[in-house]
Amino acid sequence: MRVSFDIGGTFTDLVLLDDVSGRAWLGKCLTTYDDFSRAIEQGIRQVLDAAGTGADAVGDSVVGATTLVTNALIERRGADTALLTTRGFGDTLEIGREWRYDLYDAQLKLPEPLVPVAQRFEVTERLRADGSVATPLDLDEVARIADRLAELGVESVAVCLLHSYASAAHEEAVGKVLADRLPGVPVTLSGHLVPVIREYERTVTTLANAYVRPVAGEHFADIERAVGRLGIDQPLVLMQSNGGVISTPTAREHPLRLLESGPAAGAIGAAYVGRRLGLDRLIAFDMGGTTAKVCLIEGGRPTVHHGFEVGRVHRLKAGSGLPVSMPVVDMLEIGAGGGSIAALDDLGLLKVGPHSAGSRPGPAGYGLGGDRPTVTDADIVLGYLDPDYFLGGRMSLDVEASRRAMVEHLGAAFGDDPLAAAAGVVRVVDEHMALAMQVHATERGHDPRTFTMLAFGGAAPVHAARVARTLGLREVVIPSAAGVLSATGLLVAPPMVEVSRTHLTELAGWQPGTVADLYDGLVAQAAAELAQPVDRVERFVDMRFVGQGFEIEVPVADGDGPAQYLEAFATEYARVYGTRPDYDRAEVVTWRVRVYGRFAQPELVRTVPPVADGPAPARSRTVWFPETGPVEAPVLRMLEQRPGFTVTGPAVLQLPESTAVIGPGDEARLDDDGNLHIRIDLPAVQVPLTEVGA
Repeated sequence: MRVSFDIGGTFTDLVLLDDVSGRAWLGKCLTTYDDFSRAIEQGIRQVLDAAGTGADAVGDSVVGATTLVTNALIERRGADTALLTTRGFGDTLEIGREWRYDLYDAQLKLPEPLVPVAQRFEVTERLRADGSVATPLDLDEVARIADRLAELGVESVAVCLLHSYASAAHEEAVGKVLADRLPGVPVTLSGHLVPVIREYERTVTTLANAYVRPVAGEHFADIERAVGRLGIDQPLVLMQSNGGVISTPTAREHPLRLLESGPAAGAIGAAYVGRRLGLDRLIAFDMGGTTAKVCLIEGGRPTVHHGFEVGRVHRLKAGSGLPVSMPVVDMLEIGAGGGSIAALDDLGLLKVGPHSAGSRPGPAGYGLGGDRPTVTDADIVLGYLDPDYFLGGRMSLDVEASRRAMVEHLGAAFGDDPLAAAAGVVRVVDEHMALAMQVHATERGHDPRTFTMLAFGGAAPVHAARVARTLGLREVVIPSAAGVLSATGLLVAPPMVEVSRTHLTELAGWQPGTVADLYDGLVAQAAAELAQPVDRVERFVDMRFVGQGFEIEVPVADGDGPAQYLEAFATEYARVYGTRPDYDRAEVVTWRVRVYGRFAQPELVRTVPPVADGPAPARSRTVWFPETGPVEAPVLRMLEQRPGFTVTGPAVLQLPESTAVIGPGDEARLDDDGNLHIRIDLPAVQVPLTEVGA
């Protein structure tokens, strides 16, 4: 058996999979912020008990995803860190890219650097862009700086010297001095972590890794101890932001690779379900307790990009956050989750999110001390969520508390009518998500109406049909493990390490021996981090026309030469920009490999329903829809229905970890794997998205 966990902002999700039969048992616990491992330990016990087995049945690695790295950066809860850089470059963090993300904002705010000026130290040395030495490294000066760092009591050190992507020799020499004089203090070298061009991004990335490294190491150790207390004698492996899993020792050294591990796991899980169903074009819609994530999946896999912003000052304004040069699944994150708080602004207008009630105190309906109205409270008031079957009946909801929160905080705009206030909250959040999805798809050259939506997470199945209707999508799929699909994705993700290196090479100056050496070095580095036999290698390059400032990623094959590289680049360039210039001077900027370990992907056939004293009795409750107002709708347990089951909305299908809401006129059908397919009853003439709510 295999077990996985995904630590989210509100809930920690778990899956226990019998990889012989394909049966899966699911678990969900409130995330324990004081010690994340407590929820993991509680949840693993929960799924083992549900399966009627013990810890010795777990015969493979425990796979996990965590929000700790992201939260530590956003909330500034990392280690006391110092930065060593080339003389004259101590202000790189302030200078940045020398451009404003909003030209017309006179009060423009930028993210605060992760280290103060007093903890940035300049080292006498300089390399040229080709890696040759312009100014020798002053090791005595480095020793004096190390002694000063010891006096300051720093907990972690980042070293980012000029042009270390071309040669890491100076950084490695600095690292040796620091290791000798600061025993036990982790040192992150940019030439090992991210040897690519662009000084500002490389400095921020190196510093961010150093900043979270000590707290991440403690976090991983806590989880390993929790797994050990359960009696599971298996190693811990962790999901990266690019959709592959790595060993814990590698994650301890490079925790920044886990920046978006949970959302990446969700995208991998969605791609897995899509492949099983033969769906080639998916909008993966993951809405949990804190945020919603959107990812486009084509050809059975999500796109991976090599840049990400953390802690934006303005959530929707690119350039207002800390740029991190790490591979990450391409997705859009929206501040709209079940715990997103609704409020009236100074003009009396309704706003939802991005602030969240989290798991403590949580929505008002949780009865844990929260009193602010949230999206979950709106879903409770509208009848979408069953107060007696939340988390499969393990948690009760307080309907009256949700209604009170609606009236006390939103009543002034809705005549003190909790139903009207809840309907307003749901409409705002659904249209906000629909518009964000349309923008995300359109920016990538797609019409979202040509995709199928696959909805998962605790809240997405509640809202998916309405969002799809607004977008004009005709089909929504709710997986049988929808509430914990990210944890499912962890179990089907292969071991994979991705490494890159900048080496500017114009195709006209192609040298086969140099190219072979570059790839050999990258594969050797990745294989060492993978720590297991290599199964396959994928190659990519970042290319541009000579004279351009930025590049695009191009897949290439082993044995390709400059002619094949130019043709692949021109084809990808035309796909991205819609034109193919009559110009053939192109260059490779960065070389990249993804190295995969051997992995037998398990088959998840069907989710096992919770143990009960027989099937749930037929029942119904009053549910609100904009087309009908309050209406009596059947309430059914989804996992208890047989394959081929169909129902026409309005209806509510309950999962232990989520709820699927079927709108009036929509048709829902269960397939052989227990996935729910909803056919949206769209009008003959659809209203353009920009006119909805006008």
